[in-house]
Amino acid sequence: MSVEMQHLAINYIALTDSGEHQAHYREALIGRSGAVANLVEQLHLAYNGKPAKGYAAFETEKSPKVALALADWQSGNSDYLGFSRATTDALVQELSQHQLPETGYLLLAHYRYLASEFLLICLLGSKDHFELTEQLELATSRHLDISRMQLAARLDLTEYAVNREQGHYISFIRGRAGRKVADFFLDFLGCAEGTDAKVNSQLVLASVEEYLGAAEFAPEEKTAARRQVFDYCEERAKAGQEVVLAELSAVVDPEQENGFLHYCAEQQLAVAEQFPVEVKELKKLVKFNGTGGGLSLSFDEKLLGERINYDLKTDTLVIKGTPPNLRDQLQRFLQGYSAFEQS
Repeated sequence: MSVEMQHLAINYIALTDSGEHQAHYREALIGRSGAVANLVEQLHLAYNGKPAKGYAAFETEKSPKVALALADWQSGNSDYLGFSRATTDALVQELSQHQLPETGYLLLAHYRYLASEFLLICLLGSKDHFELTEQLELATSRHLDISRMQLAARLDLTEYAVNREQGHYISFIRGRAGRKVADFFLDFLGCAEGTDAKVNSQLVLASVEEYLGAAEFAPEEKTAARRQVFDYCEERAKAGQEVVLAELSAVVDPEQENGFLHYCAEQQLAVAEQFPVEVKELKKLVKFNGTGGGLSLSFDEKLLGERINYDLKTDTLVIKGTPPNLRDQLQRFLQGYSAFEQS
């Protein structure tokens, strides 16, 4: 990894006995050390690993507190500690207004990764761990619950500085708690959702398929191209980077590197020069899967027409050769329950 930590601030937001949110501020930034650098790297990886993200930009009609605090810090009118406190204050206010019981540690990590500079803002809970000393005494320690990161957003400071008009320099985790929480976090940041990674991914799927058909790729060439497109997009997403259309074009058709690029322009396909994608949606390039009626199926796209055949008229799948573990289960079941007992 090449995550280079710059600043890390941590404040704590608690609920008082009367149910009001209260911020507890750390008096100084977290000092640089190997452990702290490792923490920032873990935060970066955990955030990148979240599959469902939205993209947004600062909105003038919403609260400008975070945007103003950011501007003051970047212009040198305040330091990073001041920025962290102003941001914490903005979060406390939004939590109170939305009457949400969220509490935890607010981490503001400023770091560089590859050629970009990022600001990650996340509200993390904690969990207690139990351990035994050499004297068999029970001891507890409190750990940040990074794996359950849900309330988090990341600002691409490099994109914000040089390509602000694109409007997707802020990404955020949609989470599983519903739109209310996502809307609350957008209000706290003072931004509005813009670019939809899922829509972008669907457009990439359709556009790539159109090009492969128009360029008369052979079936095996289509399979290879789909896999290359998926691998490229997945790598970009895991690195927290957007897909670049010119690079994607070279991946789609290495022999005609600008072929897909020109095709999108000629057919007036609304594919942006640079855009975020959702890996989960792009898996349709390389896998078929579906669930319903007590049946769940998933198989690689390359198997269709080889080991797996589909009859459109009868809506029937014929599978030649089953996975060993499934075959074993079926054979044991058909032999009767005695086979289970013997195993």
